[in-house]
Amino acid sequence: MNWQWPAGAVCGFLIALITTPAGVSGAVLLLPVQLSVLKVPSPAVTPTNLLFNVVSVPGGLLRFWRERRLTGPLSALLVAGTLPGVIAGATIRVELLAGGRAFMFIAAGVLAPLGLWLLLGAQRLPRERPEPTRRARGAISVLALVVGTVGGIYGIGGGSLLAPVLLAAGFSAYEVAPATLLATFLTSIVGIATYQVLQLTHGGSVAPEWILGAWIGAGGFLGSYLGARLQRHIPEASLRRLLGLIACLIAARYTQSAITSSRQVPVRVTSH
Repeated sequence: MNWQWPAGAVCGFLIALITTPAGVSGAVLLLPVQLSVLKVPSPAVTPTNLLFNVVSVPGGLLRFWRERRLTGPLSALLVAGTLPGVIAGATIRVELLAGGRAFMFIAAGVLAPLGLWLLLGAQRLPRERPEPTRRARGAISVLALVVGTVGGIYGIGGGSLLAPVLLAAGFSAYEVAPATLLATFLTSIVGIATYQVLQLTHGGSVAPEWILGAWIGAGGFLGSYLGARLQRHIPEASLRRLLGLIACLIAARYTQSAITSSRQVPVRVTSH
């Protein structure tokens, strides 16, 4: 047995356990583990993250379904926007951002504002909120489309970006978590299918690491289920600040790695 498989399962369990109560699958924190510890090549790391979402997120969805919190108008708005977005993001990732250095810059650009938002905006939000207007629903749909595109590039399904925005807008974690996890699950399926199609025309490592992804996802399934069960017992503010701090540290690491990598690349002179 490859040592990366059980190690990945443990990492998937711990990450999903921590992030599921906030409506995040944990793929955003799994990325550096894949690159640095499990040695998954880029861009295969992106669809492997999506595979993790597909396998692990149903654990949390199962728990939310048993609590009758899975379906609702917010879920429909998010899914309608993120599904086409993830297709566009996957295409951009393969066509324009296949290089590891460019990918690290994108990773840092996504994680830094996300982390600051979580870290600085982690105040407790009201549990009751008026029904959103038509304009608000339209804004949520546009946001979901943009996040779906970024999620397709980054391989995170979009929940880690949608959740803090919706929480800051006045939605509670009790309402947001089932909706963002459902959107993450469905967009990840579409994202994997898109990467498979792109592999037929581009070749190379744009398909997920199937066996490793399945192991990571299996650990994440258990962690996601337990995290959803514990959601009501975890303070929202504490969880946001923890996730924000981790995201900021990861963003700083990838920014440094990308700058270092760019300095080491030799300059090539071409003749015309």
